[in-house]
Amino acid sequence: MDLTLPPKVTPRAFERLAEINAGGAAKALRVAVEGGGCSGFQYEITLEDIAAAEGDLVLESEGQKVLIDQVSLPFLSNAVIDFSDELIGARFVINNPNASSSCGCGTSFSM
Repeated sequence: MDLTLPPKVTPRAFERLAEINAGGAAKALRVAVEGGGCSGFQYEITLEDIAAAEGDLVLESEGQKVLIDQVSLPFLSNAVIDFSDELIGARFVINNPNASSSCGCGTSFSM
């Protein structure tokens, strides 16, 4: 894995985060990779306090922040964090070129 290529966040994902934050206290979107899921690893996407933890990669646009911890970063190298609004639902999605396969729901993957 090439650690020099940080993940990217699409304008659409930042726009959706801004919409979420318009209703109250600003939150950051945390994207993490954990063991588990039907394919070996799973994405954990949460809203949390805006303060980054030590070592976090902070991706920012127009005051909106996406946080990624150092342990998850190698798994997300060159990935794209996007927001999808389809008939089946609206959610943040990750297009990860490092994943060799993923489950049907898109929340777990293997490498």
